Amino acid sequence: MTTATGVELRQTLARRPPWLPRTLNRLTAPRSAPDRVLRAHRWLYEHSDGRIGQLMIGAPTLLLWTTGRRTGIRRCSAVSYAVDRDGLIIAASNSGADHPPAWFHNLRSNSAVHFQIGRHHLSGTAAVVESTDPDYKRLWGLMNTTNNRRYDAYQTLTSRPIALVAISIEEA
Repeated sequence: MTTATGVELRQTLARRPPWLPRTLNRLTAPRSAPDRVLRAHRWLYEHSDGRIGQLMIGAPTLLLWTTGRRTGIRRCSAVSYAVDRDGLIIAASNSGADHPPAWFHNLRSNSAVHFQIGRHHLSGTAAVVESTDPDYKRLWGLMNTTNNRRYDAYQTLTSRPIALVAISIEEA
């Protein structure tokens, strides 16, 4: 397990996905990858301790650990992210399903998060950014650009406004 320092984290965040995954991501947009592919991606990312996975699907991805609000069990999800100033933005899109992902409910109950980017394990605090927030449109644009405009397509599939989550990174 590696804890990131400022310079190492900035270098990791600045990396772009390789050409092939980036191209496949662009060609398959706006559809999400099949569930089997996403589960395999999360499993590889988690079990390789980040050696494989961060840039594997053509968009920057982190592993997000939340604590179940009812069970207290620690859960892991692979989530695309965008970099915003000194923090990260993730979208509670659930690929456009009518309900947000389980990790979103867990974050509402407990804003302390642990996440992994590449081999760097980090902690942070999550804050929900609703569609009524003045900064929502700018952050939505960041997320959308990062993942080949998928979030606009996901929003058309659901009547619920897709919330964003801003994660402030805590210093190690």
